[in-house]
Amino acid sequence: MRILSHQDPGYDRFVRHLNRRALPEPGVRDLVGEIIAEVAAKGDAALIAYTQRFDGVTLQPKQLFVSDAEFATAEKEVAATTRTAIQRTLRNIRAFAKRSLRKDWSARNAEGAIVGERFTPFDRVGVYVPGGKAPLVSTALMTAGFASAAGVPEILAATPCGPDGTVNPALLHALRAAGVTEAIKIGGAQGIAAMAIGTRTIRSVDRIFGPGNRFVVEAKRQLVGAVSIDLLPGPSEILILADRTGNPDFIAADLLAQAEHGGDSVVGFATDSKVLLGKVRASIARQLPLLSRAKIIREVLKRGTFLLHLKSFAQGVEIANTFAPEHLSLITANEDRWLPLIRTAGAIYLGGYSPVAVGDFLAGPSHTLPTGGAGRSFSGLRADQFQRRTSVVKLDRSAVARSLSVVAEFARIEGLDAHGRSTAIRLDP
Repeated sequence: MRILSHQDPGYDRFVRHLNRRALPEPGVRDLVGEIIAEVAAKGDAALIAYTQRFDGVTLQPKQLFVSDAEFATAEKEVAATTRTAIQRTLRNIRAFAKRSLRKDWSARNAEGAIVGERFTPFDRVGVYVPGGKAPLVSTALMTAGFASAAGVPEILAATPCGPDGTVNPALLHALRAAGVTEAIKIGGAQGIAAMAIGTRTIRSVDRIFGPGNRFVVEAKRQLVGAVSIDLLPGPSEILILADRTGNPDFIAADLLAQAEHGGDSVVGFATDSKVLLGKVRASIARQLPLLSRAKIIREVLKRGTFLLHLKSFAQGVEIANTFAPEHLSLITANEDRWLPLIRTAGAIYLGGYSPVAVGDFLAGPSHTLPTGGAGRSFSGLRADQFQRRTSVVKLDRSAVARSLSVVAEFARIEGLDAHGRSTAIRLDP
């Protein structure tokens, strides 16, 4: 772990480096570009080749999709407790989504024209569900669950299969329960390319949602334009900002939980209490040996974890807004003072009794959130992102008459006389 106090010589330099920009790595960019070009040129054959290369699985074209028989088998294998957990999460997702969907509206402008907006669901979307180290059942719900709540009629899921060519039964059950209509056993950049471009057997989608590794994120970045995307969510991250009221065992547990994702995860803790920082360090050391993924967690603690002793809590708020974490845990005796000052976090967890894990699995908002500093520009996945937004304009003769002078002036300034005539002609007796 990187542990720094505001009194240390390297503290200010480290804090400046927390101002991140999620820029593509040249090697990743080039490989992803090659994958996209191959999928565009060779379609299913490229998907089969890359699945063999990266996942060690040989699939036939008809095996690219999860079959109805595989879905049926999975339904029989899923435990009742798993079904209950999935249904409880979906219930919260649908209730949350219902409140955040946009609704049609109309009004008259100053010239008497009727203006408004219509919101309609996309016809066909793609959701990416990572499945490398573990089947991310919750991600299936936190993407496809929002799509179905928004009324999307066709939902295509892409997730990598295991070495035997199958997908985890609990994940398949979650996909169906969340409203997925088709699922392909393709992961990585090639899975994103398949959904965006389409192949002989896979129809392209209108928009792609979901998190993934750096190759998945880069594929989404490169394919903007060919398809719309939600955001660029990468490796998991958390920043816990706490004053002396924080419970060290709770804080340590949250840090370890996010480190459990492994890989390039980023885990940070900042406090103005030197005593609390010491207690959190000790609690991490006590809890770590009890965890089944301790080896993975140790790597993240070693390479991707920082603990800061702040000059003040106000500086911690500045750091949080600069760092723009995926998850921000805010633990303070004065929430009303500090919460309004937080601007860039993907999601905020208030108080010591708000573990990020509840947000990951159950609470209702999607856990697909911006990472790598992207929280300054993107918000997390929302139900209204599954809706097309279309403006509507309607004028009568009176509204045209009241609009003509302004239209004519803009037409004159911009040299677009046909624009002016197209309006004036409606008033020609």
